[in-house]
Amino acid sequence: MTFAIILFAVTYVLMLTFGKFRPYIALASALVFIVSGMLPLGDIVGAIDFNVLLMIAGTMGLVQLFIDSKMPARLADMIMAKVPNIQIAAVALSLFAGVISAFVDNVATVLMIAPVALEICKKLKTNPVPFIISIAVSSNLQGAATLVGDTTAIMLGSYAEMSFMDFFWYKGRPGIFFAVELGAVLSAMIVYFIFRKEKDAIEKRTKLTEVSDYVPTVLLVGVVALLIGASFIPNKPDVTNGLICCALFVIGLIYSVIKNKNASAVISSFKAIDFETLGLLLGLFLMIGGISNMGVIDAAANLLAKMGGGNVFLLYTVIVWASVLISAFIDNIPYVATMLPVIAGLATQLNIDPTVLYFGLLSGATLGGNCTPIGASANITGIGILRKEGYEVKNGDFFRIGIPFTLAAIVPAYIFIWLCFGI
Repeated sequence: MTFAIILFAVTYVLMLTFGKFRPYIALASALVFIVSGMLPLGDIVGAIDFNVLLMIAGTMGLVQLFIDSKMPARLADMIMAKVPNIQIAAVALSLFAGVISAFVDNVATVLMIAPVALEICKKLKTNPVPFIISIAVSSNLQGAATLVGDTTAIMLGSYAEMSFMDFFWYKGRPGIFFAVELGAVLSAMIVYFIFRKEKDAIEKRTKLTEVSDYVPTVLLVGVVALLIGASFIPNKPDVTNGLICCALFVIGLIYSVIKNKNASAVISSFKAIDFETLGLLLGLFLMIGGISNMGVIDAAANLLAKMGGGNVFLLYTVIVWASVLISAFIDNIPYVATMLPVIAGLATQLNIDPTVLYFGLLSGATLGGNCTPIGASANITGIGILRKEGYEVKNGDFFRIGIPFTLAAIVPAYIFIWLCFGI
């Protein structure tokens, strides 16, 4: 276990230090986990989240068709016509990403909205890095707002037998949705403050960009609708969302080939798939599988339980803030999966309602990924998009937005949840 922790920590330090080589560092570390036996060969497939990889690949290809249709440029024109300056445009895109992410996977949200943000930045000749980072962290924030917003929310709903409406109103009290939205309001103020110098007025355009083809837009909207619908299907295969994205991508490719009578669209769409981002995620999944197999996550969960002692408020506080810290560096899915039964056992021992601890876990684990550029799949995806556009995202660029955003979101949620369910 000690060697696994050291290797994991060294890998993260190297990835944060050498941003351009993150995929290769992650894959090399994953290989060490496998060769050393810390991740047995039989556990490799189970450690990989194929659903996320398929979602990214399928949506990236479909988004390229969406971009080629010039719909993002038209949406950019429409947004620019409604907002007075760059600052408000950044806040609007951030909030828009949050609203969509409450019902659609965070990665898919970033992939859909990033092209619009990039078009706005091109037209305004401004740096898109803070725009895309704001969109990514906003999508992570809203993942805990509803039962279908994130995998961890689905896990909690299944484990605690909570319905979709329980996230809005639970046991006669306001649910976690309102805690998240309270944080969303304050975090929007953080985005407003970060862009405080971007007061340049936006030139109003009398003519909107002409869209060459509406089919890619219909397919992208179809992805959203099908992902929402699939979230209500019980006991569905783990790769359902990924298959939906890939299936609609294939439909888009077939349509493009028939329409254009050549395979150029196929080639450009496959080139749009960011294989470096996929490689980075693959490496991270295998690394986390390795430390999980070595008992690191179980040990962390037990340590949190001991730190809380028998004091409910102290236990709640430890769970929330430790979850923020832990999820900044590891995938929150295995962590939440491990902590749910731990919390249930603690609640039984203390003879208390576990709701406050459940909601504290979900809020902390969901928001913790916003602290680092590699703490959440949405962050990695956003940075990958920027890299393909020729922009290097430094750690300082991300921390400047991610850390204050996280604090602004988690502090009010932490207080709200305790007041509603802890007292």
